[in-house]
Amino acid sequence: MSGKFEESGKLEEFEEFEEFEEHRPLLLGLAYRMLGSMWDAEDVVQEAYLRWTRADRASVREVRPFLATIVSRLALDHLRSARVAREAYPGPWLPEPVADEAAGPLNTAELRDTLSYATMHLMERLSPPERAVLVLREAFAMPYEQIAEVVGASAAGCRQMHHRAGQHLASTRARPRPSREEHARLLTRFLDAAAGGDLRALTDLLSADVVAWNDGGGKARAALRPILGRDRVIAFVLGLTRKYEITGLRMVKVNGEPAVRLSTGSGDQIVTAHVRDGRIHALFAVLNPDKLRYAP
Repeated sequence: MSGKFEESGKLEEFEEFEEFEEHRPLLLGLAYRMLGSMWDAEDVVQEAYLRWTRADRASVREVRPFLATIVSRLALDHLRSARVAREAYPGPWLPEPVADEAAGPLNTAELRDTLSYATMHLMERLSPPERAVLVLREAFAMPYEQIAEVVGASAAGCRQMHHRAGQHLASTRARPRPSREEHARLLTRFLDAAAGGDLRALTDLLSADVVAWNDGGGKARAALRPILGRDRVIAFVLGLTRKYEITGLRMVKVNGEPAVRLSTGSGDQIVTAHVRDGRIHALFAVLNPDKLRYAP
C-alpha cells in the first residue's frame, strides 16, 4: 500500500510541475516587465512555484490568474526593496536587455509595447504600484478589481494610477511607430555615420533633444550621467569611436526591437535606440557584463 501512496504523491507533484511549467514563460514575462531584470524575475517565478506547491488546489478556480497574482505580489515586494539599491547604483541603471524568446509571449501589440526597451526604461520613473498597474492592465488584461488585490488599493484608485502611468509613458508611444525594418535601417545608418565620423549624417539622424544613456554598473567604463542634447551626444559618440576599435558587430533583436551587439577591446555591449518621427530620440548602451547574460 505504501508504494501506491508514494506513486500517487509523485504523480501529483509531477502534475503540479507540468501545470506550472505551462505558464512559466508568461510568468517570466510578467515579472521581467515589473522588475526590469530577468535575473530577479527568475527568482520571483521560482518562489511562486514553491508557493504553488503549497497552495490548496481546491480553492484555485483558474490557474493562470492565480499564478499571475502570486508573481505580481512577489515582484511588487521585490521592486520596492530594489529601488533602494538602484538609487546607489554607479551611474544610470538600465533594464537588462533580453532576447525575445526569453520574454514570454509577444502575440499582442500590448505585450510587445510594454517590452519595448524605451518603455521599460521609462517605467523606472513610475512608483512600484503604478508600474504594477500598468503592466497588469495593459500587457495581461487583468481586471481592475483583481489588480486592486495585488497592489492594495481600490479599483478606482488603480484606474487613476493607470491613467497617470500612461501619461508618463506618452513620449514613447507616439504614432506612427517605425517598422522593425525602418528601425534597424536607422540604427545601421547611425553606426555607419559614427564609424566614419560623418558629422552631417549624425546631425540628420539624431533629434535635437536626444539623450544617450550608458550603464556600466561600475564593472565597465561608461558615462556616469546621461548625455543630453545632439551636439554633446555626437561629441561623445565620435570620441568613443576614436578611442575604441570595434572588433565585432552584429544586429540582434532585443526586447522585441532591433539592437546591435558591439565588441571592443574593453568588452561587449548592447546598443539600442528609441526612434520617433524618423530620428533617434534616445540611445541606450548596456555595458555591465552582468546584464548581458540574457541578451542574444
